[in-house]
Amino acid sequence: MELKGKVALVTGGSRGIGKSIAIKLASLGSDVLFSYTSNADRAKEVQAEIERMGRRALAIKADVSKIDDVERMIQEGMNYFSQIDILVNNAGVTKDNLLMRMTEEEWNNVMDVNLKGTFNVTKCLIRNMIKQKNCSIINVASIVGISGNAGQCNYSASKAGIIGFTKSLAKEVGKKNIRVNAVAPGFIATDMTKKLPEKVVEEYLEKITLNKLGEPEDIANAVAFLASDMSKYITGQIIVVDGGILI
Repeated sequence: MELKGKVALVTGGSRGIGKSIAIKLASLGSDVLFSYTSNADRAKEVQAEIERMGRRALAIKADVSKIDDVERMIQEGMNYFSQIDILVNNAGVTKDNLLMRMTEEEWNNVMDVNLKGTFNVTKCLIRNMIKQKNCSIINVASIVGISGNAGQCNYSASKAGIIGFTKSLAKEVGKKNIRVNAVAPGFIATDMTKKLPEKVVEEYLEKITLNKLGEPEDIANAVAFLASDMSKYITGQIIVVDGGILI
């Protein structure tokens, strides 16, 4: 696989899965624009790492739930790179709670970032992609958008919404040679999962066919495949990367 001559936009690209995606795409030859929300120093480190590969990189502070931030980010990105060929909607948050205890704020925050954020970024970029053609959009969903999970009604709903969004948009823009797919991660070793009690992790491991947690690089590899011409006849699909937990 190679992505030479391409420019990718990765939302939430300064840490975790987003960082792995940004680094992976750069390693295959793509220049990378990525967003972050708070830690500027960490974003600068990721930008520097990409630049050491000989690729151009640009980190922009932007809240994807706010349309003004998104419009500014995309305008700055287009001014700097002149094109954006790959969009990875990765930015996301969790606010877990049982529904009977879940606050309206917890519901709205997750939906605004995960689902509305995906809408905002794609909406603001889609006209440019239609003009360019031969573009790829990859949305980061989750297996809980397929299976559901107790204590995650907001998160599950947001990721299920992303799956429906992916399939619908694929039908809208396929004739423009724009492919739209999603990756649905399972239980991935990130800063978030490291905070979980050991007993909870052990319970998940018992359900995973491969008997191990996934790594952020596993998701990045799937995204890279969907971004490349190796998947040029794939659209509207949800690629589950979960070690077999849904079997």
